[in-house]
Order: sequence, then C-alpha cells, then structure tokens
Amino acid sequence: MKVINRYFKDLNAVIKENIREYGMFIALAVIMIIFAILSGGLFLSSRNISNLLNQTGYIAVLAVGMTLVIVIRHIDLSVGFVAGFLGAMAAIFMVQMNVPLIITLVAVIIIGILIGLWHGFLIAFMGLPAFVATLAGMLLFRGALLQVTQATGTIIIPNDTFNAISNGYIPDIVNIPGIHLLTLIIGVLAVILYIYSDIKVRKDKQKYQFKVLSMNMFVTKLIFVSTIILVISFILATFRGISYTVVIVLIIVAIYHTLTNKMAVGRYIYAVGGNPEAAELSGISVKRITLLVFGSMGMLSAISGIMFASRLRSATVTAGTLFELDAIAAAFVGGVSAKGGIGKVTGSIIGAIVMASLSSGMNLIGVAVSIQYVIKGLVLIAAVVFDVRTRNKR
Repeated sequence: MKVINRYFKDLNAVIKENIREYGMFIALAVIMIIFAILSGGLFLSSRNISNLLNQTGYIAVLAVGMTLVIVIRHIDLSVGFVAGFLGAMAAIFMVQMNVPLIITLVAVIIIGILIGLWHGFLIAFMGLPAFVATLAGMLLFRGALLQVTQATGTIIIPNDTFNAISNGYIPDIVNIPGIHLLTLIIGVLAVILYIYSDIKVRKDKQKYQFKVLSMNMFVTKLIFVSTIILVISFILATFRGISYTVVIVLIIVAIYHTLTNKMAVGRYIYAVGGNPEAAELSGISVKRITLLVFGSMGMLSAISGIMFASRLRSATVTAGTLFELDAIAAAFVGGVSAKGGIGKVTGSIIGAIVMASLSSGMNLIGVAVSIQYVIKGLVLIAAVVFDVRTRNKR
C-alpha cells in the first residue's frame, strides 16, 4: 500500500512540475473520453479518427510555423489567404497552364517563401509592426484570391496524383482484409524509436548530472506514450491505414523539432523570443532570425494551401478563410506563450488536434455552430490564462 501511495505521490508531483508540457495531453484525453461517451463510441471509430487527422493536416502545418512566429513575439494574420491564394495558383498552373505537377509544387512553395520573406522584410528591416504588415498581406492576398478565381469561382483539379496528397493512403505490403499491416508495423517501429530516443536522452542528462524523472515515472511515461501510439496505429489500421496527410505532417514536425531542439538556429529563435535586446547584444541577428521565421511561415502556408486544394480537389474563392485564427488558436492551446520565448512545434500539433477534436465531437453530438464558436473561444481564453498563470508562478 505504501508503494502505491508513493507512486501516486510521485506521479502527482511530476504532473504539477511539468504541467505546461503535460496539460495539453491531459486536456486532449479528457475531450476524447467525453465525446466518446456522448457519441456512443462513434467519436473513437476508425473512420472518424482518420477523418479528424486528415481534416487537421493543413491547419497543423500552419500551426507549426505560427508557433515559431509567436515564439519570436510576432503574429502573422496573412497565412490563411496566402494559403488559399497559393492553392489557387497551384490549380491554375496545372489546369489552365498545363504545368507538370512537380514543377507546380516547387513553384508554389518558392512563391510562398518569397511572400514570407517579404513580410519578414517589412517587419525586420522597415520597422512595421507584424500585426499591420500581415494584416495588409491578408487583405492583399484575399483580393488576389478573388481575382484569380473570379471567372469561375471554383477551379476543379482533375489531377489524381495531386488530389491523392490529402485524400490518399499509403499502400499496404500485404492485402489482409480488415487490417492495414504496414500501419501496424510503422506503429511498432515508432514505439521502438521513441523508447530508444527517450532512454538515450535520459542517459545523456544523467551523464551531465541534469535532473531526470525517477525510474518509476520514466517507465510510466514510456508505457503511456507507447500505448497511445499503438492504439492510434491500430485504430488507423482497421480503416485504411496512414494517410499521406499524416505522413506530411509527421515529416514537417520531425524537421522542425530537430531544427528547434538540435540546431543552433533553434536556440537563436528562442533567444530572440526570450529577450531580443540581449540576443542582439550576444551577436544574434534579430533581423535575420525574423526574416528566417517569416520565410518559413510562407513556405508552410504554401504547403497548407496545396493540402487544402488537394483535399477539396479544387480551388475555391473561400479557401483560407479563418485558417489564421485556427492556427493561432492551435499554437496557444499547444502551449506557446503569449509573451514569446516558450513553445514547441510538437505542442502545436496537439493543439491543432484538440481544436479539431472539439469541432468533430460537437458536430457528432449535434451542437449548434454558434455554440461551437463560443466554446472554442472559451477554450482559447482558458489556454492563454493557463499560460499567464503558470508563467507567473515560475
């Protein structure tokens, strides 16, 4: 009995100490359990979970970039209509100009980078507030989207390969009815990689005498995360497996996680967000970091626009509407600080899934759209209040 009491005491202490990191996971688990009960289990069905992840994809990509923008104490209001405009440009290149798919994708991404660099230039070198510069960009690209789609309103994209980006699934290695074997294999490999990585990180911390979790808590964490990975893999495997959307999001998260945690440029970004003046005095070019982050945001906006156009199999005049608000909400719910300097790209993905889960769950149980907006607003307020309170305690 004493061992059990000690275990739960340690668990409670770990959660309190790492509440910023674990809070979003707890919130996601609670949301999923509540909607699973209210929907009679329909929320956790393989089809719904697969659709939820696919619907989250293009917002999750924006949320990754938005996290870094907020970390350096800025905001980007243009990303929604930049994504909508670039999705329309992709459609125009392929449908009206007969440009090959690969060239279209490369061209659209390059245009996105240039747009992001332009916003970064206005902010870093011309001294415009990010709010004003990107608000102007939002209006500009809203008008550009209307202009390029005004003839038809909707541009249908008949390219099956392009449409598979957000609607296709990775092929299986063996045709087994009712189960996607490759998805299960990937899930097991992901668990092995996660356990190996966490053990390595723990040993490195112990080597340099950094504080680590007790062995009981460490094993609990490994079992908990591994179980989640395996459960999600099994759920997806009983439908159609892992979609290309999920693959794209995972690749982007892996790249940005490595960039922000393993590379010098990541430390520079957080240094600029923590204290721009001190960062400048230490030899870090705040202007260059700002340019880099907004260029990255433009690139991710292009990818998001491509994914959205692919999902709809068309470019529409309303594409990109409110994308920026969803991305900002996902970043804040995912743990980014409103004061800058704190935030993880992995957290932004969880934030995007939280917001998507709220929408999906409320749609399943028949909550009115007006009430949905109210609840999302309250969730966003709660996330920011949580950030302020936990930061002040520190």
